[in-house]
Amino acid sequence: MEINIYMNKYRNLRYEFFKWRYELNLIYQISLALSFACITGLMAQVKFFMPGSPVPITGQTFAILLAGILLGKWGGISQIMYVGIGVAGVPWFADMQSGIGALTGATGGYLIGFILAAFFLGYLTDKYIRSRSLLSMLPLMLFANFTLIYIPGLIVLYLWWTTAIGSIGIMELLAVGMIPFIIGDVIKVVAAAGIAKGILPKISYGQEVDVEKAKNWYIP
Repeated sequence: MEINIYMNKYRNLRYEFFKWRYELNLIYQISLALSFACITGLMAQVKFFMPGSPVPITGQTFAILLAGILLGKWGGISQIMYVGIGVAGVPWFADMQSGIGALTGATGGYLIGFILAAFFLGYLTDKYIRSRSLLSMLPLMLFANFTLIYIPGLIVLYLWWTTAIGSIGIMELLAVGMIPFIIGDVIKVVAAAGIAKGILPKISYGQEVDVEKAKNWYIP
């Protein structure tokens, strides 16, 4: 019984937190989005280059997944800020890069994918309660990561490679732009999905909290 009381209080608290975020005025929402843009920039500096690949392994994708689930549509706006401010000259892309060259270079497509992925996850987690369960969030994040990020990433990488280096086949493109990152990305997706399942409220933001009914919020 005591455990149920604590669980209900926990669910109440996470509902109140996300209700607070949802009802913030424009200035505070912009500030939160800018904060996550800064977090993405910091995570971009956690990087490892694979031999033969111009694309580094970074912590950015983890920050992007969290931006979508924590900020809703403002997660996508945070990534627009990240890309826009970086293009404007702040050196917070991977390897301390900045400027328009980062957007048109080998990794520019991944930056575009970051925006798409954050908007996609933010929209679904805000609009559809069932998307917040672990079994729903996991495939959604895998889709966002391996489709919305990698497809534009590989397209731009292909265009850059054929212009700067020469022709490249599909398998070679995958070998330098996707395959080395799969294991790390899956780990980040699982971690982010677990966080989402634990902190996202399981009722819509407009509903009033009824502690007696809180036991029915649970979604596995």
